[in-house]
Amino acid sequence: MSQPDAARAGSPPISGPRLYVAGDLATDASIGLDAAQTNYLANVLRLKAGAAVLAFNGRDGEWRCAVEPAGRRDIALRALVQTRPQPAPGDLHYLFAPLKSARLDYMAQKAVEMGVSHLRPVLTQRTQVSRIKAERLAANAIEAAEQCGILHVPEILPEMKLERAIAALEPARVLIFCDEDAAVTNPVKALQAVPAGPLALLIGPEGGFDPAERRWLAARPGTVRLSLGPRILRADTAAVAALAIVQSTLGDWGVRP
Repeated sequence: MSQPDAARAGSPPISGPRLYVAGDLATDASIGLDAAQTNYLANVLRLKAGAAVLAFNGRDGEWRCAVEPAGRRDIALRALVQTRPQPAPGDLHYLFAPLKSARLDYMAQKAVEMGVSHLRPVLTQRTQVSRIKAERLAANAIEAAEQCGILHVPEILPEMKLERAIAALEPARVLIFCDEDAAVTNPVKALQAVPAGPLALLIGPEGGFDPAERRWLAARPGTVRLSLGPRILRADTAAVAALAIVQSTLGDWGVRP
C-alpha cells in the first residue's frame, strides 16, 4: 500500500492514502482490513479514528471512507460517499515471458498503469525464468492500482506454455506480438488496419522468440506482427513501448481514428 505523491495524467487528483479492499463498498458499509493494511494505516501512517482513506474493490467504484476502531488492536473503514463510479472495464490481455524478480515487478506495475485487464505469464522456448510467484504478481498489480488512481486490478491468469496460452484466446481476439523481423517497420501503420475489438499483446523473452514460434504465431488468424523500431529493447522496456503504441492507436487513449 502506498500514499500517492505525484500527479497522474488522465486521473483525478488523489488526496490521502488509497487502498484496494476485498469487501463490498456501499453507503455506511464497514470494510474489514487485513493485518498488512491495518499496520500500514495505524503504524506507518499513524492515522487516527475519523481519518479519511479512499478505497476501491474493482466493482463498486471509489469511496471516501473513515478509519474506525474494530476491536482492541484492529481497525476498519466506514464507507461514507462514492467519489467515482466504477468505469467499464478494458479488454486488453497482456501475455509475457517471465523475467527475474525486480524487472518482473517493474513490468507488472507498468502494465497495470497502462491499462491491461489480464496478466498471463507464458513459457517460451527461450524463457529463462519460470514458476513465478502469483501472489507477488498480484501484490504488484494492486500496489500499482492504488498509486495510480486506477479502479480496476487486472486478473492474474495462471502461467501456461505459449501454445496453450494462445489456444486459450478467443478466435475473435486480435493477437499482437512484438517481432523485430516484422515486415511493416512502422508500428502505428501496422496497427491502423486492426478492427475494433478485444486485443492481446504478447512480449517474448530476452532472447526473442524461437524461429519456429515466430512462424507459428504469424500463421494464427487475426495476428499482427509489431516492430518496435531499429533498436533491440529489453523485455520490460518493450512492454511499456508496445503498450503505449497499442493504447494510443487501438486502446483507451482516445486517439483512434
